[in-house]
Amino acid sequence: MNDAVTKPKTRTKTKVERPKLHKVILINDDYTPREFVTMILKAEFRMTEDQAYKVMITAHKLGACVVAVFTRDVAETKATRATDAGRAKGYPLLFTTEPEE
Repeated sequence: MNDAVTKPKTRTKTKVERPKLHKVILINDDYTPREFVTMILKAEFRMTEDQAYKVMITAHKLGACVVAVFTRDVAETKATRATDAGRAKGYPLLFTTEPEE
């Protein structure tokens, strides 16, 4: 008779942490035309006309509005590109990023 003891195999499963997300925030200013802000939101954040208008109006009324949430690299890239597009036209348009809670 075989007296061998069989031992169950154990596997170590590595847990991958999800990347932290960052919010892209539109900061209101009194100089950038609403139509231009809407155009930037549509172009950079792929919003519909209606979505872009709602975000723009919310920022206008409240002073700031969360546009979208992305991983840090994507959020910073989109915020920079959108801000630079405003600067290229001479507007003080500003998008910032901050970590999501």
